[in-house]
Amino acid sequence: MSFQELVNALWQLFAPYRYLGVFAVSFIGTASIIIPIPYTLLIFSLSTTSSEWNPILLTIAGGTGSAIGEFSGYALGYFGRKIVSQERQRKMTYLVKIFDRFGPFAIFVFALTPLPDDLLFIPLGILRYKFYKAFIPALIGKLLMIFIIANFGRTARDIILFLFGEGGAEIVIAVTTILLLLILIVIYRIDWEKVFQKYVAKRGESKN
Repeated sequence: MSFQELVNALWQLFAPYRYLGVFAVSFIGTASIIIPIPYTLLIFSLSTTSSEWNPILLTIAGGTGSAIGEFSGYALGYFGRKIVSQERQRKMTYLVKIFDRFGPFAIFVFALTPLPDDLLFIPLGILRYKFYKAFIPALIGKLLMIFIIANFGRTARDIILFLFGEGGAEIVIAVTTILLLLILIVIYRIDWEKVFQKYVAKRGESKN
């Protein structure tokens, strides 16, 4: 079964629920860890094949559903942290302090673009990054992305098909998995306490 056929099958289950169905398919589409399910193709199809779908309501349904679904990765990292030693957890808290400065913008960019969000949200869960600090920029990014797709569907469709079409889906999954593993290794291996101390020292020098 192709990804498009999978989306169509999901939609057949939720179509009677209209916008709530869009919310559900969008949630499932982003809740899938690593493997991309292009729910955005459904939103594009609905917005271009029938005038009965309101772009604003599609944006709200698809944006909120996909934003909430993204946090399956956050939850996986959050509860998976239990296997990390207390000493390593303590050092990782310093990464959160560094991330606080530019983190919301990075989250927004990942949510807005086709970048694989799990690369960011699983580590954020491991770091116990504050939920609201992650969710708000993710929600804004997803709402804007769905708004663009619903209103400028043709260009968005070409991009989505290029990235998540049948020929490229396996590559996306493989690259995402490798990058995620590399990011997790970096998070675990680096002494973030020392990095934070250097970071604070440089900031102090720049202010003087």
